[in-house]
Amino acid sequence: MSHEIIQPEGWAKPIGYSNGISARGRIVQVGGQVGWDENCEFQSDDFVDQVRQTLANVVTVLTAADAKPEHIIQMTWYFTDRHAYKSRLKDIGAAYRETIGRHFPPMAAVQVVALMEDRAKIEIQVLAVVPE
Repeated sequence: MSHEIIQPEGWAKPIGYSNGISARGRIVQVGGQVGWDENCEFQSDDFVDQVRQTLANVVTVLTAADAKPEHIIQMTWYFTDRHAYKSRLKDIGAAYRETIGRHFPPMAAVQVVALMEDRAKIEIQVLAVVPE
């Protein structure tokens, strides 16, 4: 195994992410991806649709680097509407599992005032480590 989830003794187990991870291998950095398609066009303004597309974009970049979702060791989510995120967690979780699977690396979720693309509601940055 190229990575190991870190769960401090006595801590409650987190849901949908992990507290830490240890990994060894080739590093793949995925720059911030937003919810547009391969032509840089948004197909939807719905928050969950953009999450789904953003995650698909992350997987596409990973695939181009001969990496897989299970190689992800860190995710940072930037979104413009904390309420939209929190109120749609069930749908976001379903989109995540459909695209990434049941791999839950350490994550940070941050509300920002705006993203660089006016229609973007979510941006996700990823760090992965591929076993050598």
